[in-house]
Amino acid sequence: MRKLLTNSKIKSLFLRILFCTLLFETGMIVLLSLRSAPAAYLLCLPVLMGAVTAFFCYRFFREQEQIIEDAAEKVREYISGNREARIECSEEGEWYRLFHEVNALAAILNAKAENEGRARAALKNTISDISHQLKTPLAALNIYNGIIQTEAEAKELSEVQEFSALSEQELDRIETLVQNLLKIAKFDAGTIAIERKSENLAEMMADVRKRFLFRATQEGKEIALAGSESLSFFCDRYWIVEAVGNIVKNALDHTDSGDVVRIIWGQSASVVHITVQDNGKGICPEDLHHIFKRFYRSRYSKDTQGIGLGLPLAKSVVEAHNGTIEVDSWLGEGTAFDLSFLIPTKM
Repeated sequence: MRKLLTNSKIKSLFLRILFCTLLFETGMIVLLSLRSAPAAYLLCLPVLMGAVTAFFCYRFFREQEQIIEDAAEKVREYISGNREARIECSEEGEWYRLFHEVNALAAILNAKAENEGRARAALKNTISDISHQLKTPLAALNIYNGIIQTEAEAKELSEVQEFSALSEQELDRIETLVQNLLKIAKFDAGTIAIERKSENLAEMMADVRKRFLFRATQEGKEIALAGSESLSFFCDRYWIVEAVGNIVKNALDHTDSGDVVRIIWGQSASVVHITVQDNGKGICPEDLHHIFKRFYRSRYSKDTQGIGLGLPLAKSVVEAHNGTIEVDSWLGEGTAFDLSFLIPTKM
């Protein structure tokens, strides 16, 4: 009871009702003492007392509703991005204790966000430094390897040519590994800005096909496209091409000569779908739940060049676009990756 009365508004309501009760009780006593008082007065007095009490209660609960609505509005402001929004809690009482705790929570969240911002900035700088430090020696090694290849060709040193070609492959593999690691690290740090704009999906998928067409031709494989020529997609073109390209590369790594990799796109309701499917070897059921883990390699895989970062990077890109990626596979029949994205204008 003591805690309840610490709220000035509840205390005021209680005192008003108490005063009215005493006032009307006094009136009843006076009327009863007057034997000539009409009976109608005695009947109307309790009704009047009830009406006045109901009025005071109505005002009190209307004020409480307004307080809650004001608090909810401040919470909505905070969620919308106003980090300075706070609930007024200058009075005492249970509601104001709750409001004070909400304000304290907002302050803690702001401090945590500031710390995370500083940590991300530091990580971004670290990633930039690592990138620079790794790219410089890799570029130098490629130059040296090129010089060795040129000298070997001029002097017709077949063994040196063979080993320098293998060295070039491994250098390319290391460079791909470094680039993918840096990209994933940037996504983890939240330092990559997704710059969305309306893009023609057919043109984007044609870019993906062009990127791998030479390899597919050399390996006797086909990359087929199917989808609307006019479908637009609100996205970051570079990163979506990167994600789909990684999935296509994975498909080429696990298919044989004569197989087909299909890129299919379309729209259903308010969702854009991009599907990459092949008729290759398929994925073992026990591996399906792990293929998006970094550096994961199936013990059944015959691919010796894969690093295990392409699919995790594709998943990061899709999720950065608020999309989902799912995979279905059948051993000996092929695999299908389905990328789904909500259309923002229809949400």
